Amino acid sequence: MNKAVFPGSFDPLTLGHYDIIERGLTLFDEIILALGNNAQKKYMFSEDQREHFLTETFKDEPRIKVMRYQGLTVEFCKANDAGFILRGLRNPADFEFEKAIAHTNRKLAKIETVFLLTSSGKSYISSSIVRDVIRNNGDYTELVPGAVRV
Repeated sequence: MNKAVFPGSFDPLTLGHYDIIERGLTLFDEIILALGNNAQKKYMFSEDQREHFLTETFKDEPRIKVMRYQGLTVEFCKANDAGFILRGLRNPADFEFEKAIAHTNRKLAKIETVFLLTSSGKSYISSSIVRDVIRNNGDYTELVPGAVRV
């Protein structure tokens, strides 16, 4: 079984994330959406809210599991028998950042990182942009799945 971990803080889940996850299902038998917490980040949504966004959005997809985790992603992968890390790339800056992490992860464990380019119509969407739109009372509904539209 090909199993991948898609790690993130999902603050909030966006249509860009959704795009990568849906397309990842064509490559993997199972995807674990690994909800992480970064002590250096200040979140707009609580961990419970972010978990709800994920579980509600993918409630009808049995090949997707939502799990919380802490620590190194590669250790989480090993503990859950996942041989792959799935990541989305929106632009060259994402690639440079993600490439360094992928090389480090490969050095730490025999886990491959698979990169998917976001679909062209979604490449501009990021969680930070969505949070900014929300903070300024803008219409963010076209940027997120239905479960996030609070």
